[in-house]
Amino acid sequence: MTELPEDKEIIKKDFIPHFFPTYRIKRKMYPIPIILVVAIAGILAYLAYIEAGIRIDGGYFSESEMGALGGLFNGLIYTALAVVSAFIIIFVIKRKGIGVLMYIFGFSFGFIGFFQTYFFGYILIYLLFYKMPLLFYLFYYELILLAAVFTIIMLYLYFTSRSIKIKNFIVLYIGLLIGATMGVFMPLWTTLAILIGISCWDIFAVLYKHGPIKQMIDIASYPEEGNALSEPELKQKIETGEYEYDTSKLEIGIGDLAFYSMLTSSALIQSNNLIVMIFTAFAILIGTGITISGLKRNKILPGLPISIFLGIGTMMLSWYLFSTFFI
Repeated sequence: MTELPEDKEIIKKDFIPHFFPTYRIKRKMYPIPIILVVAIAGILAYLAYIEAGIRIDGGYFSESEMGALGGLFNGLIYTALAVVSAFIIIFVIKRKGIGVLMYIFGFSFGFIGFFQTYFFGYILIYLLFYKMPLLFYLFYYELILLAAVFTIIMLYLYFTSRSIKIKNFIVLYIGLLIGATMGVFMPLWTTLAILIGISCWDIFAVLYKHGPIKQMIDIASYPEEGNALSEPELKQKIETGEYEYDTSKLEIGIGDLAFYSMLTSSALIQSNNLIVMIFTAFAILIGTGITISGLKRNKILPGLPISIFLGIGTMMLSWYLFSTFFI
């Protein structure tokens, strides 16, 4: 055994470009964006699925006909699409440069921002004015214009403003829209299969030296000033406990926020029990805290696996207990 020094050297992590879709926040405040995205996505999903009665099976295979097997096939397909897309993006980046990501993010944010703002805006207008046709159609036609204008302004601010608050708002907004939509459209077994598949993929993509996300971060980031150690030297000192990474500030990926809110939204509408959703969200927060604690010894870590697996286990257990003993 080796006695470690009491005072460890704190090393700042590499700087990640501002246009990357991450939510930047102080470590002590990490629950805030997760709670916000979970709560708002849950409300939107509940209004769409329960109140408005939206019933759209988003899988390639019908669970009503194939059951859990259909959900497994759907999960495999969606995970495969994510894998292929990630490797295509890395290939394009290596050919065209990291700047191409701005166009990819811009198109994705524009598409999601317009259509899903319109979708949930339509749900809200329908629920408010379905008994008043004149007002419903008045707001309906204005909604298309408002969604388009809002999306254009959002994209402009995302790529021109240097404000962390504006960027965080946009990342949070897009993340909760994705989570709420997938929570509404994806049936139970498909949701679980997607989350498990994407979480496993997240481990590979982030931790493997040729993983797409790791490659993307390595290509895009550059060392903060003052980090004079080489990569092998830094790794060795972190392994011995002499150094540790600075975790006073964190970056939570938009994908993490989207899948957290997807799970909690699904927990709410599938169980129709707010307590099940709250327990699931609490498990996700615990899992995120565990992941964050590991960032002192790792430059990046996958944000999904621990949180999602804890969340799924908590959701299924609490749902079973409530349906068995309290109903």
